[in-house]
Amino acid sequence: MIEVSSYSELQEKLIESPNAYLLIYKSGSKVSDCAYNSVLAANREKAVVFVADVNNVKDIHPVYEIKTAPILLSFENGVFKNTYKGCNEVNYYTSVFERNLYVGSAKGDEKPQKRVTVYSTPSCSWCTTLKNHLNVNGIKYTDVDVSKDQKAAEAMVKKSGQQGVPQTDINGQVIVGFDKNKINSLLGIGQ
Repeated sequence: MIEVSSYSELQEKLIESPNAYLLIYKSGSKVSDCAYNSVLAANREKAVVFVADVNNVKDIHPVYEIKTAPILLSFENGVFKNTYKGCNEVNYYTSVFERNLYVGSAKGDEKPQKRVTVYSTPSCSWCTTLKNHLNVNGIKYTDVDVSKDQKAAEAMVKKSGQQGVPQTDINGQVIVGFDKNKINSLLGIGQ
């Protein structure tokens, strides 16, 4: 894990390693120390992981509107994509790292994955729970932050008639909230 001391340093490092993670934590906090140790144990050089201790680094978390630590941020092509909050078990982080590095090959008899779009906001805990569920089950999805994209928010309300998040669009069928059974059924998870 690579320590970063400022937002500008993070941006420089993301140029070198555009597909990476950033663990924002607060050393001395039991939950943060737990997350740090779990990420360290899970990574084993599978992914590039930057770390920033909010006790020392004050300019990163406001940029990404992060209000709690610990939190793991993922970046794809240098662009902030997803968050994983709190302390999770080592195998959870292992699946997060492997999901982004795994390249599968179809056997020819498999059905293609359905198109999945998640409408969320960074402060929504159920949104994070939903995305974590999809990640753990290897479901690829597009995450749309409706707090930053007014047109996407309007499109979401037009589709569902609801303003609340999370909302999941699975091949045109919209699920409001985190209805795990319905999502699993539509995506064939656990079958």
